[in-house]
Amino acid sequence: VQLQASGGGLVQAGGSLRLSCAASGRTVSTYVMAWFRQVPGKEREFVSGISRTGSSTGYADSVKGRFTISRDGLKNTVALQMSRLKPEDTAVYYCAADSGYYGDYEKRAYDYWGQGTLVTVSS
Repeated sequence: VQLQASGGGLVQAGGSLRLSCAASGRTVSTYVMAWFRQVPGKEREFVSGISRTGSSTGYADSVKGRFTISRDGLKNTVALQMSRLKPEDTAVYYCAADSGYYGDYEKRAYDYWGQGTLVTVSS
């Protein structure tokens, strides 16, 4: 599967953005999907994950209550709705797909990664 992340941009603190991860080659329902983010010079950080059916989701404590992950089977996409953004949310955001069946969202060995989309939150 090929993953293409989009929707990043510049937003003021308190604003919202919606990221989208489009999959090609396979349907997203085949995979557990997740979003990670990375600031240059720092380790990649788990943001959110969603099960194959969409019935289960997980979030990092830092984004819980502000971000919402969802999947759209018809469009073959996974979205990350980000609200009440903070300057510390500034990062390159990556979507990832895992074909495995075990493990929590944060610690899985994701097989496929998108190219990343930059989110910049100004104070």
